[in-house]
Amino acid sequence: MGAVHIALQPKKKEQTVERRSFLKQASVAGVAAAGISAPAIAAAEPSIQWRITSSFPKSLETIYGGAEQLAKRVSDLTDGKFQIKVHAAGEIVPGLQALDAVQNGTVQACHTCGYYYVGKNKTFAFDTAVPFGLSSRQQAAWMYYGGGLQLMREFLRDYKVISFYGGNTGTQMGGWFRNPVKSLADVKGLKIRIPGIGGEVWSRLGAVPQTLAGGDIYPALEKGTIDAAEWVGPYDDEKLGFYKVAKNYFYPGWWEPGPQISFYVNLEEWAKLPKSYQAAFEVATAEAAIAMQAEYDAKNPQALVRLLQAGVKLHKYPADIMKAAQKATFELYEEEAAKNASFKKVYTEWKKFRGIEQGWFSLAESGLESFMYANRVK
Repeated sequence: MGAVHIALQPKKKEQTVERRSFLKQASVAGVAAAGISAPAIAAAEPSIQWRITSSFPKSLETIYGGAEQLAKRVSDLTDGKFQIKVHAAGEIVPGLQALDAVQNGTVQACHTCGYYYVGKNKTFAFDTAVPFGLSSRQQAAWMYYGGGLQLMREFLRDYKVISFYGGNTGTQMGGWFRNPVKSLADVKGLKIRIPGIGGEVWSRLGAVPQTLAGGDIYPALEKGTIDAAEWVGPYDDEKLGFYKVAKNYFYPGWWEPGPQISFYVNLEEWAKLPKSYQAAFEVATAEAAIAMQAEYDAKNPQALVRLLQAGVKLHKYPADIMKAAQKATFELYEEEAAKNASFKKVYTEWKKFRGIEQGWFSLAESGLESFMYANRVK
């Protein structure tokens, strides 16, 4: 029997701070213990109105709905005095310009994915997901207890925003293809919609990646402007109708094992908020994040059944594509770390955390799941 080695990381002082921050977000027990109701606090506070621009269309109520839930809870927790109006992608700015709108003060906040902005700096990708990275649970663990949130906030300070964990879709699917890819050779020249570092890895494999907002994917796929596209998973993909123009559905989404959605808030606007409003906002982001993941986990299996009934064909990525993608991925990371100081700073800590997480998850989680999935009770 081979030995299993798990190298424990030393604890860091800042992790204690993050634990306290997370507990603060997850509970308002302190207020209740003091005998002060939320309306009583709000009565002494000013009326404030914010706007949040989303990177997502209203039709995708699960991912778009995270911002709506945030707005409702903030209003509830402040007795209606802190109002946030949510705008879908395109109403104020295009979905991929949400961060810019927060930076320049057009809106106070946005609900978006960090990896949309890797053109500014590849370090942004760690705020969402990177290929062959962390699962959704591991991403949350890294953010709240592994130093990830502090690292990303330090990085994002240069962009005049503060970040909050705002949801996760869980491991995504591997995309819709007009024609199936049967080997690595089929990837050459493939035009595929995929943002972030995942797109760069596909490029290294010979594909031609495209970055398109959610609402632009279907027409591009229908017209043949692109050969393939990835979005999220069965539930959202079904809503966007990709199966009507591309029947081949691949898995797994190796470039998004646990993609996080974030709330970015303009730093100056954040500093202006009363402390009680800041607390309400933090609590609401934590609630929205939990709800989003749970909703996807409940709806995706049912949506997949409907897609299969509609004639969709499932395909597992060929082994040569998976191996080549993983090799290209870590070559990219090492190359970027050698020339990008901010990337190296985050990547170094992220890689250590990933190592110990995989060691643990490969035992309890994988051990049980592998058995159960191979021996399903009908």
